[in-house]
Amino acid sequence: MIRMVSKKSGAGLAAAVGAAVLLGAGSAQAATAPAGQAPAGPATLARTDIGQALNGTTSGLGYGVAPIKSLRLDPWANSSADVLNNGATVQPDQGLAPVGTDTLTGPLSAGGGVKDLPLVGGLTGVLPG
Repeated sequence: MIRMVSKKSGAGLAAAVGAAVLLGAGSAQAATAPAGQAPAGPATLARTDIGQALNGTTSGLGYGVAPIKSLRLDPWANSSADVLNNGATVQPDQGLAPVGTDTLTGPLSAGGGVKDLPLVGGLTGVLPG
């Protein structure tokens, strides 16, 4: 008679025996308690202090956002290759004040970041950091 043995069943049997040994040992240790003491109940988690959790989140977020607010947006700032340092100004008729692009591109051309922009810079004050 020819007998065929599957190698998968041997590996599965070894894994099942190993799991039974581990689970059996864990339950045997949990069942024993020192003399005079009741066995311990299920584990409980400590209450979360919401104030400390929010404080930690806010300070961590501040450390992550602060470099982004001052990140230099123009990589060629203060160099001869900077295309933003060329401004255009228009002098309207009727004695109105001149309008130029230097107001918007000046902070970027000087090597500034998001916090240095005219309109957006004020909004970055609400971000932590």
